[in-house]
Amino acid sequence: MNNVAIITGASSGIGMELARIHAKRKGDLVLVARRRHLLENLSSELQNKYQVQVEIIEMDLSKPGAGISLANKILEKGIEAKFLLNNAGFGGYGEFIERPISSDVEMINLNVICLVELSHVIANQMVKTGGGMILNTASTAGFMPGPLQATYFATKSFVVSFSQALDQELRSKGVTVTALCPGPVQTEFFDVAGMANSKLSQGAKSAYFTASKGYEAMLKKKLVCISDSRLSFFLNYFLWMVPRRTLLSLIEKLQRNYA
Repeated sequence: MNNVAIITGASSGIGMELARIHAKRKGDLVLVARRRHLLENLSSELQNKYQVQVEIIEMDLSKPGAGISLANKILEKGIEAKFLLNNAGFGGYGEFIERPISSDVEMINLNVICLVELSHVIANQMVKTGGGMILNTASTAGFMPGPLQATYFATKSFVVSFSQALDQELRSKGVTVTALCPGPVQTEFFDVAGMANSKLSQGAKSAYFTASKGYEAMLKKKLVCISDSRLSFFLNYFLWMVPRRTLLSLIEKLQRNYA
């Protein structure tokens, strides 16, 4: 396999579009997700349309140790990755103390621990084999606290911080790291999170638009990519002026589900 990209959460949404973008550039792929039938459909599409090689790995990355297990599977297959696109993740709506703690622990496992484990192994491989690029799907949620999605916002804050620090450590070794920070995106996210009717789901960008912005930012070796220009202005030039309590109240109101 050549010019290989590992993509987690590849069965739908941003991950699926990242796979299509990479395949169009004649890059081979390792696609990872829970739903094998969707991976198989995507694999057939990409192989037939772009004549690329595609390896699919069915795995639930929210389970403890999943990142290390996935990395070992990739190493055992002798695959050398040039791109790692850590895209898998999910959110969950509701007051923290009323949510099942098991759901939030799985969220942390997937959004944070799996990303860290996989990055550790694959980044080491990239350094040894001449370099590579990592794209971590974070969120604009990572720049603020998120009442009614407290754990999700916190996981994305970790990803934003971790990605920047990792880039600083690895850039001189030939590996760059980009944090993709989209706002609302037209994916399964809001349905899974139980927020299909929240105000935050309005005006969502397409998964292809978001994936394209992130992929191009990675190729340009950008540190952070806020894919929605409107949110970029708010986060860079306005957010810091908003009193903390006002911000918390505003975010809570925006997330209320009016179903």
